[in-house]
Amino acid sequence: MGRDKEFPLTEQMRQDAKITVDRVNNLLSHFGQFRKVTSGYRPSAINSQIKKAAEHSNHTVCRACDLYDPEGDLDRWCVNNQKYLEEIGLWLENPSDTPGWTHCQIVAPKSGHRIFFA
Repeated sequence: MGRDKEFPLTEQMRQDAKITVDRVNNLLSHFGQFRKVTSGYRPSAINSQIKKAAEHSNHTVCRACDLYDPEGDLDRWCVNNQKYLEEIGLWLENPSDTPGWTHCQIVAPKSGHRIFFA
């Protein structure tokens, strides 16, 4: 989206963005269907304007990605195939909290659960 020009990334953020993209692509490869990214890097200034966005969202440090999932197919697949999430190194926000999209992140939440409530 070009946000990195207005909101420059640190080297760590660049590394984390690459890891996030690689892992999400791996997930989609296992899933077997394309999904559009609806949100990736969100600088704090933009994140704070999003309704219900976590103040310290992993999106603000390039460690999270939201994928378009209007019917919940990807969410259901992830819930039923958690072994892939674990192998890939992704955590999933509980689908009941993300209607219409799938939220994946490359870091464990405080709970440590593979599928978590924000």
